Amino acid sequence: MKQNRRNFLKVSGLTGIGIAGAGMAGSYAMRPTTQVINTQSQKFNMSGYAAPKLDNVRIGFIGLGNRGPAAVERMSIIEGVQIKGLCDKQPDKVNAMKKKLEGTTHSPDLYTSSEDAWKKMCERDDIDLIYIATPWSLHAPMAVYAMQHGKHACVEVPAAKTIDECWQLVETSEKTRRHCMILENCCYDFFELLTLNMNRQGLFGEIVHGEGAYIHTLIDSNFSKTTYSDMWRLKENMRNGNLYPTHGLGPVAQAMSINRGDKMDYLTSMSGNDFQMAAMANDLAAKDDFYKPYAGKKYRGNMNTTVIKTALGRTIMLQHDVTSPNVYSRIHKISGTKGSALKYPDPPKIALSHEGWLSDEEFKKLQDQYQPPIVKKIGEMAKQVGGHGGMDFLMDWRTIDCLRNGLPLDIDVYDAALWSSIAPLSEWSVANRSNSIDVPDFTNGSWKTNAPVDISMQKGGNTKVMK
Repeated sequence: MKQNRRNFLKVSGLTGIGIAGAGMAGSYAMRPTTQVINTQSQKFNMSGYAAPKLDNVRIGFIGLGNRGPAAVERMSIIEGVQIKGLCDKQPDKVNAMKKKLEGTTHSPDLYTSSEDAWKKMCERDDIDLIYIATPWSLHAPMAVYAMQHGKHACVEVPAAKTIDECWQLVETSEKTRRHCMILENCCYDFFELLTLNMNRQGLFGEIVHGEGAYIHTLIDSNFSKTTYSDMWRLKENMRNGNLYPTHGLGPVAQAMSINRGDKMDYLTSMSGNDFQMAAMANDLAAKDDFYKPYAGKKYRGNMNTTVIKTALGRTIMLQHDVTSPNVYSRIHKISGTKGSALKYPDPPKIALSHEGWLSDEEFKKLQDQYQPPIVKKIGEMAKQVGGHGGMDFLMDWRTIDCLRNGLPLDIDVYDAALWSSIAPLSEWSVANRSNSIDVPDFTNGSWKTNAPVDISMQKGGNTKVMK
């Protein structure tokens, strides 16, 4: 299976470490074939898989920089969670988090100083779940190692940086029967959950098109000396493509039942020029020697637009711009044969014809009718706890509730691999004059029979919040 699956890398010109050389741009000889066939079956289908239930979910956290500390605090108040380990290469980070947990029932062991300290935590036999919030390049290696040592893995976005890493996640999850969930919090935002439930009940008819984005001005953060350790986020921006596709893509993919009734077929991607990043790097380097290593470098274009065609003929448009001074947007457009939804610009809107958006009163009526059970049960508490307006807590609570009740997770390893693969695939397309490239079928054909995700809580939902 490994050889047949990895054959995709050969026909497309993608290597195991990413894109095969800048000299590939414009080379028609490297254009991928139009079809990739896997001839062997899966080792095990993780879609819809319910791991044995865990009365208590014992968690180890890796990465306590930007996202990790808030995740620890959220998890600390969920019933049945035991925080067993905290890991970061900077001792002050783990010590500060340990102090925040004083007075709670959690007394985790600390792993720090060594670059490989996280491995020791993964090797423990009294941890069930590893929660990964580290720089992107570490996501896949850590998730693979955790699963190989019998742990479920929750990994921040993107779950992998290369196509090879995407396959590693899939193959390891199937072999070990351990979950690998990408922590795509936007799938748990309130309007996204509402429109998913509306779609599942047929309000929009047949979905024909979706749009998502990550348009968020981060240029100051990317050049900050302190926001991202070792300037890792700035270094990532030296790649050219849609580097951060999952926030916009995840909710659209769920609405279209991608990997569960439909699959992505191929994509094409185009980036404009870089109008700001290189200039800012050069300006900063002229004033501060710290920035000299980042001067004279090429950075991704301001705006990337990627278009995807699915096997059933649907289309998806994704955009990425974290430099230009735009108003924040993930777009979240769902377009069907009977209606449509649009989240940005605010406020969210629903239309059931071409005549215009529903009035506030009509919207409220539909909202009451289609409000998903997870929001009815835990939505207000999630808003109080916080985390991007409550969606982070909804994601964490739902994940723990599924593990404690022996239920399938809403987001599986095939989603983690597919959604993450858009970045390296878009890089290839950008480097090759926006030629189309096939999207791997990480389900190896099981998308035809996999059941759609339905965050309905027909089972479970009994996990309490200890606050």
